[in-house]
Amino acid sequence: MNRKDLEVVEGLQYQGENEAVTYSLTTTNWGSDPTGVTVTVEDLSNNEKNVTATVASGSTSVSGDVITLPEIASLTRGHRYRVRVAFTVSGNDLEAKAIVECEP
Repeated sequence: MNRKDLEVVEGLQYQGENEAVTYSLTTTNWGSDPTGVTVTVEDLSNNEKNVTATVASGSTSVSGDVITLPEIASLTRGHRYRVRVAFTVSGNDLEAKAIVECEP
């Protein structure tokens, strides 16, 4: 299997400390019907600590080429987070990454 890391083209995302956002990822450029989707959120301002259990609620879903992530909330002001979305398309293991900065 081939592992490819991809950064979202939208670049740095900003989210308020009191906001709850459900992000989505379209996989059309890499292929259809992603499977084996996992989402991990790391606090880059705290030694890349895995904070998925405390900031991501709900489940991941897939519809066609769109992966809908769990809701991201309860972020800490001034912290940066890396959201990793790992999935498989056409036998290739891919991982998209986005950086989310929490602002007041």
